[in-house]
Amino acid sequence: QVQLVESGGGLVQAGDSLRLSCAASGRTFSSVAMGWFRQAPGKEREFVAAISRPGDSTYYADSVKGRFTISRDNAKNTMYLQMNSLKPDDTATYYCAASRRLRTIVVQITDYDIWGQGTQVTVSS
Repeated sequence: QVQLVESGGGLVQAGDSLRLSCAASGRTFSSVAMGWFRQAPGKEREFVAAISRPGDSTYYADSVKGRFTISRDNAKNTMYLQMNSLKPDDTATYYCAASRRLRTIVVQITDYDIWGQGTQVTVSS
C-alpha cells in the first residue's frame, strides 16, 4: 500500500516559482500512475497534472500548461511539481494522488485511490 506525503508549499509572490514534492512509502510506487490536484477555498478539487508509471507521458490542465512541469523519480519514490510564473489564481491546497487504473494517464479524480494530506500554496499579488 502506497502512502503519500506532500511538501514544498509556501507563500510566494506572483511570478515566483515553487517545487512541490510527493514522497511515497512502499515498494509499489513505480506501479501506480500519479497526479496532482488542487483545491481552492470554496471550490471543488480540480485536476492539475498527471504522469505515467515510467514518467514518459504527462498531461496538464489548460490553466497550468506551459507553467507547471510534473515529473517523477521512481528510484527515489518521489513525484514533483515544478511551478513557474505563479499567479494568485494558483492559490490552493495541492494534493498528490496515486491511481491503480491501468490507463497510462489518469485524469479523473474518481480514478485515484490514494491521496496525500495536501500542502498549501499561497500566491500574493
